[in-house]
Amino acid sequence: MKGKLKNIGVQLYTLRAEMNENLQKTLERVASIGFKEVEFAGYFEKKPRDIRLLLDELGITAPAAHIVYQDLGSPLAETIENAQQLGHLYLVNPWIDAAIRERPDGWKRIAEIFNRAGEQCKQAGIQFCYHNHHFEFVPLNGVLPYDILLQECDADLVKMELDLCWITLAGKDPEDYFLRYPSRFPLVHLKQLKRLPKQDFRVALSFDQVFTELSEVGPGVIDWKQQLSLSSRAGVQHYFVEHDVAKLPFDSIQQSYRYLSELNV
Repeated sequence: MKGKLKNIGVQLYTLRAEMNENLQKTLERVASIGFKEVEFAGYFEKKPRDIRLLLDELGITAPAAHIVYQDLGSPLAETIENAQQLGHLYLVNPWIDAAIRERPDGWKRIAEIFNRAGEQCKQAGIQFCYHNHHFEFVPLNGVLPYDILLQECDADLVKMELDLCWITLAGKDPEDYFLRYPSRFPLVHLKQLKRLPKQDFRVALSFDQVFTELSEVGPGVIDWKQQLSLSSRAGVQHYFVEHDVAKLPFDSIQQSYRYLSELNV
């Protein structure tokens, strides 16, 4: 049965300059657009308890936050404490430096670190996740790094935040992953592609090549009705719009929100 999408949020990385300039006014404007959920990407030197008070006043929740890879070691305890103050249910690592992932057995070692972080998060009632780009789908000795993570990471300790744009750009089908791993994707990121660039899928495109093709959620390469219908059946709980290089970030997220809020999936 078709219906409206629930739990539409915004990844605040889209508004990073605005958040840095004035966090309160930015969140107020996000709320005025209609968003009820946000995903943080840093706290911009503000105290978590002060941010939580503001979120509560605005009627917004922050179910997730992105955290840097370096925080998965000894700083993780403080990161978890901050997450608990803010009500985060998920902590998501969105990036691994090339120097780390290109080491021999790099992805297997990363999976080990993710499992340890996932265990520590689980003990605090938080779910650890990983957010993809496109390089995870470039074959490495005949195997996709993304598949290595799914196979080597404990399915209970490490979930995935699947970016539907980046996986599409890499020439892979989200439906395949939703069907093979239906319980692994509680979160997704949403942005559109104007077109698919010509590419050799054995090599990842540069980010500059990709950024010119990004657009707001709406008509384009990705069939949103199909993908979002599949994602909801696969157990996705939260949908975050994002645009890495939006020229007018507030207009960008408003356009994406309007499209999604009117879509029947």
